[in-house]
Parts: sequence; C-alpha cells; structure tokens
Amino acid sequence: MPEVGAIGDANSVVIIAKIYKMMGERGDLNNLREQIDSIFSPALSRQYWQFYDSLLSLHFKYNDVDAAAELMLDLYRRTRSLNSSSVLPPVKSNGSQTQCFLQVGSSNLRTGSRIIIDSLNLKNDFLVAAKSQPELILLVDGKLLPSSKAIAKLINGYVKERNVDKLSNFLINVQKEAGIVEADLCSDVLHACIMLRWLDTAHDILDDLELAKIPVGANPYASLLNAYLKENMWEESKVLVNQMKKVGFVVSVCNEHGESTCVVENTAANHLDKRTSNLVKKSDMLQFLELEDREYNFGNRLVYEFNSSILFFCKAKMIEDALKTLKQMRQRNVQPTVLTFSYLVDGYSSLGMYRDITILWGEMRRQMEYGMLAADRDLFDCLLWNFLRGGYFERAMEIINYMLKHNMYVDKWKYRREFLKYHKNLYCSLKASDCRTDAQNRRLEYVRAFRKWSGIDR
Repeated sequence: MPEVGAIGDANSVVIIAKIYKMMGERGDLNNLREQIDSIFSPALSRQYWQFYDSLLSLHFKYNDVDAAAELMLDLYRRTRSLNSSSVLPPVKSNGSQTQCFLQVGSSNLRTGSRIIIDSLNLKNDFLVAAKSQPELILLVDGKLLPSSKAIAKLINGYVKERNVDKLSNFLINVQKEAGIVEADLCSDVLHACIMLRWLDTAHDILDDLELAKIPVGANPYASLLNAYLKENMWEESKVLVNQMKKVGFVVSVCNEHGESTCVVENTAANHLDKRTSNLVKKSDMLQFLELEDREYNFGNRLVYEFNSSILFFCKAKMIEDALKTLKQMRQRNVQPTVLTFSYLVDGYSSLGMYRDITILWGEMRRQMEYGMLAADRDLFDCLLWNFLRGGYFERAMEIINYMLKHNMYVDKWKYRREFLKYHKNLYCSLKASDCRTDAQNRRLEYVRAFRKWSGIDR
C-alpha cells in the first residue's frame, strides 16, 4: 500500500486490528485507537465493532484489567450520549483531519512502512466478515456494549488481584457517570459472586454500593444472608441483617427441618426487585465467571508481557536484550509460545543471523517433539524462507517434511522463486564425485532434493 500510494479505509483498520490481536501487539493497537476515538460516532459502531473487540481482548490477555475497565466504561458513556440524541449525527469527512499515518513494522523509517489511513473512508461493497462474531463486545441497536463474558473477565481479574474496590468503582461509575440505569448489572454481579461462594467479595461490593447510594434490590441481600446461614457464618449474618434493616428491609429468619433461611418481607424499597426477581434464570454471567475462574492462569498473562518486550527488542534490532528476556521467561517457568519464536526468528533475520536461526530451530523442534509447542504454518513458512536465504538446505528440507507431515500447504512456486533469486547457479555443474568433503557431499544432496521437490529439476 505505501509503495503504490493506496489509502486505507475502515476495512483496513479492522484487518490491521485483527493482525495486531493475533500478534499480541497491544501498543500499536492502542496508538490506532486514539485516531479512531477522535472521529468515532454512533453511526460508525458497526464498522469499528471488531476493532474495539480486538483491543479489549488484548487488554485482558495482558491482564491489564484497569485498561479493560476504562474501555468498557467508555462504551457505556457513548451509549448515554446516543440515548440523549434521537437522531444519529451524520458522518462527515474533513479530508486530511480524518487521515493518519500508521507505522507498520519497525519504527525505523528506513526499514518500516507508513500506511495512510482514512478512518472515515467507508466502502459499501466490502466489509470485513469475521468467521465468528466478537465475543467481548456486542452490537445492540447500533450501540457497542460489553458482553457478559467481558464483565465476567473483569470480575475475575479484579478478584484475583484482590482489587474488589476497583470492581465496585466500575459498577458505581456505570450507574452514575455513564448515566445508565443498570440495576441488573449490579444484581447479576452480586448473584454470580454469591453462587461462586465469594461471599466476602459480594459483601464488600454491597458495602461500596450502599456508600455510593446505588439502589440494590432485596434479592442480593437475601441470597447473601442465606449463603451466610448455610455456611454457619453467624457473625457475618448479624452484620448483614443490621445493614438490611438500615436500608429498610424487614428480615425474619426462620428454621424449618433444622435449616436456617431468611425471608425479606415487602417494604417500600422492595419495588427495586421488579428487575431482579429472575436472577436465577440469568445464568450467562455466572457460567462465564465459572469458566474464567477454572481457566485463570497468571502465567498465561505473563507470556504476553514477555512477548511484547521481545517484540520491541527485535524491532529495534537489540537481539541480545531479546535473548535476556527469553532467559527471564524460562527462569519464571513461563513457556515460550509460537509468537515468542516468531519474533526471535524475525529479529535474527533482520540482522542476517541465519546460523542462529538454525540453532533456534533445534530448540523449537525439541519442544514440538515433547508436545510443548504447537506446529504452526506461519512459523514454518518464516523458517523455510530464512533457511533458503541463508543456504541451509538440510534445515529447509526438514521444515518441508514437517509441513507435509502436518498436512500444511507449501507454496512451491514462492520458494522456487526464492531459490532461483539467491542460488540459481549453485552446484549446477558439480557432481558427487567432485565433492572434497562429506559436508559438501551432504549439502549437494539436499540442494538436489530441494531442486527436485520445487520442480526446478525434472
């Protein structure tokens, strides 16, 4: 695109966002968000739906719960501005004001590329279609809102970090600052915490909501009190009963068949329960939260931080610092991923250190044999391209065999072109009998094998 002077549009932004999400490049995606936010209007919700979903996904992968909460709260604020206006504002393009430069690759202008993006350039004939719908952000009546899965990730992240006060502040801000009457949200969060037996968390949230004068229905109080009674937590139940009486609920504790339960009688405040009386039926958030609680692994969050550092050093051609970061990963028992090795291969390649890539390939191969690293076509493709450029044909044939073994497509034409570009006349007239060493003989053998596989020699 930079070479032909093409200007990117909204589709380009979404495609780039998906690539950044796949590569874990949150910093670049955050930089792009500044431009999108500056021109965003409700009329553009559908065009940039997948963009914001990709950004929110990366916030959670990096375990940056605060950034995720800020983005979700921003979406609620936009919903308020949309509700206050009955007519969607028209989308107007101000020419160069809506255009920005997007740096792709290294920040070094000699090696990287700068793409011009017109974020208001909307094409009607094509819109990026995802194979699966975004999971963290929903498009509801033209509004972008966090899904139950996103809320569950937020809850789990704050609870694991012991930052329940930040979770409470998020709920309070959704109610007050965003101007959204979301009684269901607070009640659903409380209900999910109680069902997971996070009773202290639920009680802390209730306390914070009371201090902020956020109305909560009787059901969360009753559910928490019943949970306390079931767990024989008498002191906590007494404190909660006193709180409920101050709020205005009339509480009676009865004992049937040796089991204590509480009954909350109708009061003036009980009208708040009209929307929370069916909490048991609203299980989406609870199911997502249970799944997040089971799958939570702090090491998975650390790997994105390490990979981000390795990517930065490789882009800056600071390969020694990238290797130090890899060493730190191992010291903290964080398993390198496909992205880790992809960044290192690119870093070595930018410096022409092809021999070091062969050493790195040996480590990757061992990890794949032990089932610690998944076979990835993009990684194999990158390795094969570098081995051909460096003249390591034995390693090139190993990669080809690995790809064929895993039923991966190998573009023979592309690699044939690379071979002819760099090694067109290599060993054309040399015979096996003319080889002076065993190493030269093996090299000749693998060169011939590649020429035959790629169709150069018939």
